[in-house]
Amino acid sequence: MEKLFQLKKNGTTVRTEVIAGLTTFMTMAYIIALNPNLLTGFGAEGQALWNGVFLATCIASAIGTLCMAFLANKPFVMAPGMGLNSFFAAVTANIVAITGMTYLQSFQSALVIVFIEGLIFIVLSVLNVREKIVHAIPAGVRLGIGPAIGLMLMNIGFGSNVGVYSESGGPFYAMRDFFGSLTANFAKDTMGDEGYKWMVLTVVTMFIGLFVIVALDHLKVKGAVLYGMLVASCVYWAAEAILFSMNPFASLKDASFVPPFKDMADTTLFRLNFEGFMEIGWFTIITLIITFCIIDMFDTIGTLVGTASRAKMLDKEGNMPNMKEALLSDAIGTVTGSVTGTSTVTTFVESASGVEAGGRTGLTAVVSAVMFLLCIFIAPIAALIPAAATSSALIYVGILMLGNLKEIDFTDLSQLLPVSVMLLAMPISGSIGHGIGLALISYTIIKLCTGKVKDVSALTAVLSLIFLLKFFIAI
Repeated sequence: MEKLFQLKKNGTTVRTEVIAGLTTFMTMAYIIALNPNLLTGFGAEGQALWNGVFLATCIASAIGTLCMAFLANKPFVMAPGMGLNSFFAAVTANIVAITGMTYLQSFQSALVIVFIEGLIFIVLSVLNVREKIVHAIPAGVRLGIGPAIGLMLMNIGFGSNVGVYSESGGPFYAMRDFFGSLTANFAKDTMGDEGYKWMVLTVVTMFIGLFVIVALDHLKVKGAVLYGMLVASCVYWAAEAILFSMNPFASLKDASFVPPFKDMADTTLFRLNFEGFMEIGWFTIITLIITFCIIDMFDTIGTLVGTASRAKMLDKEGNMPNMKEALLSDAIGTVTGSVTGTSTVTTFVESASGVEAGGRTGLTAVVSAVMFLLCIFIAPIAALIPAAATSSALIYVGILMLGNLKEIDFTDLSQLLPVSVMLLAMPISGSIGHGIGLALISYTIIKLCTGKVKDVSALTAVLSLIFLLKFFIAI
């Protein structure tokens, strides 16, 4: 174990790494059910396809994460990226409209796009092109990526991670609809009686988990984030039973623990539809591949740099050791996802929760990967963790990641402006890549306006231009 992961050199232990791996997994376990829901219209396209995507999610996440563990020795975990999976579903629906194929055939055609994207990234990673792109991001912008991701995590924790539905509709979110209401009565009228009760339980659970994490961290308890989530889960389960007369474990009664491998073989496993792919049209194909590449590349780069910065894994120049191997692992995960049956696999921002729990090596990633594989058999148990409990961890880690703001020179507008834009852009757009893109554009323009164009490298200028075209040129 020591030879593989260099635990002593990285100042960690097996126990700490295991806890960190479990923590990361628990904060992102929602992807196991949410990804197949999004890619199949919440089961509207048939149970067989849902089952295929479910297994592909678990398997591709595990394989990509194991590559990260053994190639890069980093505590980062991968899974089908949020945002990219929604985009994939939209692309699939468009292919249906363009070609007249069934949703399944169009889905299999869209997988070819992800497959090509992954192959491109493998080549670019081997040739060090992606690593050069990382280095082209100005130091000030790189320092701001971590805090921007922190705000994004907090936004997810207070928002999309814990939507409440009721007889009045939904989803209703804690920050927007609960704390954003003029009065408690207004919130109750908006959500309905039942919705308001569930929102109160969600908010209380979220903050109990958060304060438990803070208290345990103050006491220097290893695994504070994991224990906080467990306490929050117990509070939620108890309230379900006592206040709502519900059995929180009722879903286990009729749950199946037999993996639906046959459904996967019939729908997604090595089911790349090259014939259908050719019917999309070359212009559309090239546009989609470029779009997938841009979003995935900068989402991954942002997550790696931001999380590594929080874990003190960057060198004096602000670069992460083994970046090439980490990017290559990400590319392998994407190729694996395409041939098993899911959208682009990328490094998850929730990896920051495991880093905060003390994870410093690939052993953390191994533990998370094993949990993904186990979920092939125990998914119903993983689904019991309430979203409110995972929000406690996301909010806490987000707050801590804001600490890197102290490294930024606030007297230098060429740092302050791009970072400020990025701090707003990431949580509002929900995209790490778009936040970095706006920061690069801002940096380049302010250097031009202040007569310091020589400070802008050629690659930074090219990246800024690419993002300008992406944002403003309608195709």
